[in-house]
Amino acid sequence: MKAEIIGVGTELLLGQIANTNAQYLSQKLAELGVNVYFHTVVGDNFERLTQTIHDGALRSDLIIFTGGLGPTQDDLTKETVAAFIGKPLVTDALAMQRIQESFDRRGIVMTENNRKQALVIEGSAVFNNDHGMAPGMGIRHEDTTFILLPGPPSELYPMVERYVIPYIQQLLPEKQLFHSRVLRFFGIGESALETELLDLIEQQTNPTIAPYAKEWEVTLRITAKAEQVEEAEALIAPVEAEIRKRVGQYLYGIGEETSLQQVLLETLRERKETVAFAESCTGGLLSTLLTSLPGSSSVYQGGISCYSNLAKQALLQIPESVLHTEGAVSAETAKRLAENVRLALSATHGISVTGVAGPDAVEGKQVGLVYIGLASEGKPTIVKEFQLAGRRRAIVGRAAKHAMFLALQRLKER
Repeated sequence: MKAEIIGVGTELLLGQIANTNAQYLSQKLAELGVNVYFHTVVGDNFERLTQTIHDGALRSDLIIFTGGLGPTQDDLTKETVAAFIGKPLVTDALAMQRIQESFDRRGIVMTENNRKQALVIEGSAVFNNDHGMAPGMGIRHEDTTFILLPGPPSELYPMVERYVIPYIQQLLPEKQLFHSRVLRFFGIGESALETELLDLIEQQTNPTIAPYAKEWEVTLRITAKAEQVEEAEALIAPVEAEIRKRVGQYLYGIGEETSLQQVLLETLRERKETVAFAESCTGGLLSTLLTSLPGSSSVYQGGISCYSNLAKQALLQIPESVLHTEGAVSAETAKRLAENVRLALSATHGISVTGVAGPDAVEGKQVGLVYIGLASEGKPTIVKEFQLAGRRRAIVGRAAKHAMFLALQRLKER
């Protein structure tokens, strides 16, 4: 089955909102074994949307529309699709009842244009909107199935999970299940990872291996096709074992939503250990990442954002002589910051980051130079030097992730 996704809304073209629905739907379709070949965005215009539908119907078995099901005049998706396939719009009684009840609960008089949200294409399968008003729908015309979904992700995601996936599954010619295992890597680039695994990638059949970069990391998705999850996992297991053998030193976690900060938190909690941060160039980002997670209070002792030399001296007792001779951006300063914040906050581990985020050089040191210190109870302090690429935001983000990955590497040794 060949599919494409059409996002409808002028706000998408203007960049006022990001088209995250297309990303989500592509992931879900891939899990079902449905190939997505096109992503299209079109504004709220009847003629242009009609042309887009015409082009899509010539090349795709399945077209999923997102957006344009609302109550206003510029919400044109179902009107345009209905006109294209030659079907009228009719009121869905259940949808109309739900819309009226929603207004009644809030004590608001429903305006007449909200009745438009209950309209569906005659003969379509209607997907209830359990988190909003406008229902979704699916209908087949000639050789193409059209699925229309609301735009807000809070409405679209649960509708897809509960109603749309089963609807698509019954369209598939055979019983099939696509099961994936996602491996998360840090400290190795996408091209370098692919080089290490090139023979496996070139020989892939079932399962398949797909690397892709994601926020200064690399994700590897291993996907197997089978009739049962257990069968798919059995196909994935030997491939994963070979990948771990080759590049396991860069692997830090499993799962699409796994993050460095989450793995760091869980590892520290398992060991009943704590951490404290001394942040110069990252300006508190490490603390923000860790404390964004529930349960961080069990491992996080605190952090000091020692951005200026004055803060380094006053809060973490870095001697003026060290700052004068070695510099704020130096291995010696990183070492002392890590050791002193660990002792000051009574943590098992102290992590420091100091560097030049840019856009200008500091102390005659080039942009991207970063030192990360790690002081651990009963272990010698280590300091790593990095030359990071990119603009300011990228350097700061990469520095924070390098700091967490360095801590995880040490925790694996213990």
